Amino acid sequence: MTSAGRQEERFDDEDRRVDEIVRRGPSGTFAVAGVATAIVVAIYFIFYIFAYLPRGAVQ
Repeated sequence: MTSAGRQEERFDDEDRRVDEIVRRGPSGTFAVAGVATAIVVAIYFIFYIFAYLPRGAVQ
């Protein structure tokens, strides 16, 4: 087999691996976005409970 043939075979193998990864979808991306959203919501509630509520009503 020539050098060009081996290189072409390697690219075909890489293309198959990339196609398999893309087929699985962006599940890790959604996990990171979900965790980030949960952290932001938690910080909001912590601020609301420990900083805003103890001040009482503003008159």
